[in-house]
Amino acid sequence: MGSARPSTGSGRPGRPARPARPADSGPRQPRRRAWGALKLLLLVVVVVAGGTAIYPAWRDAHQPPPELTVRYKAGTATATTARPWLEIVNTSDRRVRLGDVALRYYYTADGPSPYAFNCVQASMGCSDVVGRSVAADAPAAGADHYLEITFSKAAGTLAPGAKSGAIGLQLYRPGGGELDQRNDRSYSPAHDTFQASELVTGYLKGKRVWGDEPSGGAAAGPSRSATAPASAPAARPAPPSGIVFDDFHYSGPHDPALHAHGWLVRTSEGGPGIRNTWSADGVSFPADKDSLSGQVLQLRASTDGTRQGTTQAEVHTTGMKMVTGTFAARIHFTDRPTSGGNGDHINESFYMISPHHRARYSELDNEYQPNGGWGAPGPRLDTTTWRSAADGDRVTRATTAGLGGWHTMITTAANGVVTYSIDGKVLFRTSGAYYPTEAMSVNFNTWFVDLPFTGKRTWDMQVAWFYHKAGQAQSLSQVQKAVSGLAGSGTSWVNTLAAS
Repeated sequence: MGSARPSTGSGRPGRPARPARPADSGPRQPRRRAWGALKLLLLVVVVVAGGTAIYPAWRDAHQPPPELTVRYKAGTATATTARPWLEIVNTSDRRVRLGDVALRYYYTADGPSPYAFNCVQASMGCSDVVGRSVAADAPAAGADHYLEITFSKAAGTLAPGAKSGAIGLQLYRPGGGELDQRNDRSYSPAHDTFQASELVTGYLKGKRVWGDEPSGGAAAGPSRSATAPASAPAARPAPPSGIVFDDFHYSGPHDPALHAHGWLVRTSEGGPGIRNTWSADGVSFPADKDSLSGQVLQLRASTDGTRQGTTQAEVHTTGMKMVTGTFAARIHFTDRPTSGGNGDHINESFYMISPHHRARYSELDNEYQPNGGWGAPGPRLDTTTWRSAADGDRVTRATTAGLGGWHTMITTAANGVVTYSIDGKVLFRTSGAYYPTEAMSVNFNTWFVDLPFTGKRTWDMQVAWFYHKAGQAQSLSQVQKAVSGLAGSGTSWVNTLAAS
């Protein structure tokens, strides 16, 4: 019937018996204790040698995730403009309103001159992004100033896990000067792509929820504050609808923010004035302590009396659809050249014009000529409404007065009437066929009617701000109130015109 299975001695078929422990092996407990002590010693050695590597893992394991994460991408270390680009990530489990968020980027000022800010791009729109440069109350290494970024209530919200998208920022010194960012606390050349950076702090309703403040000690990690900093900003109200405002906060004629905000520096051919002499060299944004932003737009026309030695300057809007409403600007006209002899037939202009000379055409002009031109004496301001440029169909009035200095120029087109005024005084009105029907650009320029004599000379016209309110005629006091309110809220540029 087959052979019987041999016994294993274990009571379980097929498994060999466990060998007996030698009688002299002794108890096993001391060996376990020795191994435990060795592991503890090894752990202490590792902690002492690399505590900074272990701490973040421990911290992350014992601290809830931050409500926000701030990501950062760096620009070039040395440049005339710093370009810290930031991104906000909602790492909480609830929706976050951007109007409750503030960011701080820390840097060391290079020299005594103040810093200026502008926004180049943002998915929520630069109209809803506000920045200010702040001197730190308690300067720290690499951080005697910070750039603070806040958002209006119209900037929207971030769902859990959502990103704000890139917020392109610029820092520069009005009047120029290279910046060395290598000693700036928040600057990191390793961040050549967006990466989380705890050297940029984030606040939600005034509470620090991300990053290390300079006074908090970077080595201790982001021990996030439970209380609002003394200077925590309040949520900014949404900007009014149907407006354009700019106080010309730019680093130069090639600043990408200038074009992003709807302005174009003319370098094309054509007239008026000395043809084909338009140059970006005449456009600058010098510091001016008395202006709203600390800067002005300056338009310089220069010549040596020859066409080859002449440059003219123009800046105009592009892509904005403006037909009726209020067009206002704070302008410094000049009666004398900045350098060289007087006598030029110079034209300092603020006007609105259709881009094409078609059957439907619109143009509203303010042209100041301190020395006259076209055979007419000066000083005088020509205010003109055009119906057709091709046919020379226009109505105009000359106001003969010297206007050297700052003035608020307002041109309104509403309810069928165009009104030109200076400092609240009405100069001229047109109506009927002499009323805009086509979308217009806004233009500022300085140009020569002709070149009556030789010798080098330069002429400078300056603009402190531009303001437009679509569809409404506003008085001087209404314009001043609107501009003061925008400047007071920290707004340097806004465009809330309806998309066309």
